[in-house]
Amino acid sequence: MRQAATAFLKMRDRIQRQITQRTEMLAGVSHDLRTPLTRMRLALEFLPGGGAAVEELKVDVAAMERMVQGYLDFARGEGTEQPRELDLALLLEAAAAAARREGVEISLALPETCVLPLRPDAIRRCVANLLGNARRYGSHIWVTALPVGDGVDVLVDDDGPGIPPAQREAVFRAFYRLDASRNPATGGVGLGLTIARDVARGHGGDITLSRSPLGGLRAVVRLPA
Repeated sequence: MRQAATAFLKMRDRIQRQITQRTEMLAGVSHDLRTPLTRMRLALEFLPGGGAAVEELKVDVAAMERMVQGYLDFARGEGTEQPRELDLALLLEAAAAAARREGVEISLALPETCVLPLRPDAIRRCVANLLGNARRYGSHIWVTALPVGDGVDVLVDDDGPGIPPAQREAVFRAFYRLDASRNPATGGVGLGLTIARDVARGHGGDITLSRSPLGGLRAVVRLPA
């Protein structure tokens, strides 16, 4: 039994080292790509004449910057951020206000206060990714926070086409996208839901997907108290 336990711990350490090395490599490559992309964007701004070709290149550079930021967010994870008591209702209101500034219609149904031990940056990223996903496919978003016995459920509903039941788990895999064309303009880079679930599970909770009674997709974030 002692030998088996020792072998298991060694295997766990090897797997953890491999994951850490690959994550650090992804973060390093993504970070290094930001500098040449910034230079390209600045060079395009100062090109004389402009024209359709230049505008198309600007769109491509912007898409690449979004992809690189997505990779960085995925590699960064929660980092060394420590949980602290935060009002989830205020955080959701701030996230909704930011989305409204981008022209998104959002309806909120929140308790007056909802204090939980949260990692603020990680939770903001989780909520922003869920709102971004809903915004991409729907025209209206509903955000609801419901106290449950052992914590809080955050419901994010939209009126989009939803996700087929057979693919609701697959979409949490890194780089998995429903849009087979791989066009970043229509489906991101396939990391938003992966990051969101990692954050929720890092808090001891989870995210599940289902059909929304409002017509589209419902994402339920379970956060323990």
